[in-house]
Amino acid sequence: FRPGLRWQPEVEEYFASAYGRDHFARISQALAHPSCYSCIRVNTLKSTTHTVMQKLLKLVNQNGLSCGFNGLKIGEQNGGEQAHEGSYLVHKCPYSGLENVLFIRGSGPHALHYNDQPGHSMKEIIVSRKCAESVLRGAQVYVPGVLACSAHVEKGDKVAVSVAIEQPVKDSGWAVGITRGIVLQGLQSDAHYEERKGLYIGQGIAAMSRAGIFRVLHGVAVEMTERVYKLPSFNDVLEGEIFLQNLPSIVAARVLDPRPGEQILDMCAAPGGKTTAIAILMRDKGEIVALDRSHNKVMGILKLADEMGLSCIRAYKLDALKSVRKAYEERNLGVADNCSEAIVTLAENSGPIRSIIGAGVTNAAEDSSTAIVEQTDAKRYVSKADLRKNLRRLRNGTGRSNCSGGRVEDSKGFFPSSFDRVLLDAPCSALGLRPRLFAGE
Repeated sequence: FRPGLRWQPEVEEYFASAYGRDHFARISQALAHPSCYSCIRVNTLKSTTHTVMQKLLKLVNQNGLSCGFNGLKIGEQNGGEQAHEGSYLVHKCPYSGLENVLFIRGSGPHALHYNDQPGHSMKEIIVSRKCAESVLRGAQVYVPGVLACSAHVEKGDKVAVSVAIEQPVKDSGWAVGITRGIVLQGLQSDAHYEERKGLYIGQGIAAMSRAGIFRVLHGVAVEMTERVYKLPSFNDVLEGEIFLQNLPSIVAARVLDPRPGEQILDMCAAPGGKTTAIAILMRDKGEIVALDRSHNKVMGILKLADEMGLSCIRAYKLDALKSVRKAYEERNLGVADNCSEAIVTLAENSGPIRSIIGAGVTNAAEDSSTAIVEQTDAKRYVSKADLRKNLRRLRNGTGRSNCSGGRVEDSKGFFPSSFDRVLLDAPCSALGLRPRLFAGE
């Protein structure tokens, strides 16, 4: 595994000038490799750090895995304060205020050799760059990440896993020169050998045949058995009790210093790691409004909150740039999720509001064609069709995402001074995420 990070020329020149070429070269090399440890945040509303460590030990013993659980080797020491066995080390974060954080040390890079049988060509799978970045952090190979595969790969076969990185093309852009579904020969004479040279990330067992990999849309394609970097996978481990999260994200929630009972706004909140961290710090008391402009990402926030047993999070689809409403805008009034009360968003210093909701809210079968909402300074009419729509959504019930009817709520924004604290983790280049195998765009 000898990755070389490719940069856009003007960006590379800028950083080389800012850091010095030698220092920047070391930074580039470090970015192309995963961190030597994983960071786990414990959901202290469901468990404790010590209890999580004990549960990890129990899982290892129950499964009878001599090599550990999902690649994690763990053993108790010093009354459970630290645990280690072999090349892994699990210990509590030593920093004040982060007692709910566990560090899990990994190892690598390891030199791996594919022991193919004499006279047989190597069976191989090439994955996309984003898939490989996840695999290097402990994930399995999933179907959408597979680009190419050797012929005659069947379920249970041992395969080598490499990654294809974007290459410069004639029009000054970048592209992967591999068409999804192409057949690999497994030889150095293969037309795509150079594209993945030095980018061998491990070995695994095919979880489905070649035909299955390119026929289905989801599922595990390869279960990794040997990795260049050995970091534990926590997929489906202690679900709801732990969350794999980078330390700076955990620190950001701590710096916000949320208090129970406050109103918090988390802008650009997906995938919801910081949102749930804030909710836990608030002991699930108060309200957190989480925003994202993507419907699917909002669904993901709601699903994570439901998984972690948090009820104070309200997630809405909204572009963060449109989150502030003008004080003179009409008040936002609609039917609440439970169809029993109105949601009223108030402007600053607004006077008292008297709301009367017609019987149609609870019984759409009645003859009234509208529900009249009266205010001291305005009138608004909610159509019977809207009422029926909300009742249908209510009957659909809540899914795993805890969202009625599998839909997310839109928001028109919020008036100034609506929140006690605001967290903005703005979209960025993400160049600091590790491993980073490509930075040309």
